[in-house]
Amino acid sequence: MKGIVFTEFLEMVEQRFSPEMVDTIVDASNLPSDGSYTAVGTYDHGELIALVAALSGVTGLAVPVLVREFGQHLFRRFVVLYPPFFIGVGSAFEFLVNIETYIHAEVKKLYPDAELPSFECSAPAPDRLDMVYRSSRPFADLAEGLILGCAEHFGEQITIRREALSGNQGVRFSLARTGAAA
Repeated sequence: MKGIVFTEFLEMVEQRFSPEMVDTIVDASNLPSDGSYTAVGTYDHGELIALVAALSGVTGLAVPVLVREFGQHLFRRFVVLYPPFFIGVGSAFEFLVNIETYIHAEVKKLYPDAELPSFECSAPAPDRLDMVYRSSRPFADLAEGLILGCAEHFGEQITIRREALSGNQGVRFSLARTGAAA
């Protein structure tokens, strides 16, 4: 997993909780990297799982809640770090349907060794989008947080229904656009 995910997670923890909390969860996690990450490095995803579990243990917040919150934070950071991805994009659905064909293709150019999840999208109606998420890593909550962050960025209210597909075939996110954000 690319280091930017780790550096942004620790940044979120520092902003949301405190710099001391970062030290606390790194110390509690017994990480092979000792919590020393670079944005362009590659690290075992198990380290992120350990950090989130430690944060959950200290704060009492559920792991899925923390991971979704991190997804929203990460999307806001992507907007700042990668503004070309957003040029000419007018809606959350327009952005989301291009993740596989445009965003991930560009990420692969920057980081050829990146192991990315896949998204298959279909639009059964103008205000609906189905996304099938597949990954070798257990981060459907992160994907959901990124989707929520995308909707927030575009000022849209989106409801998400989530369904685990049989046979370990991924997760289907069924999105419905319900209006503009308040």
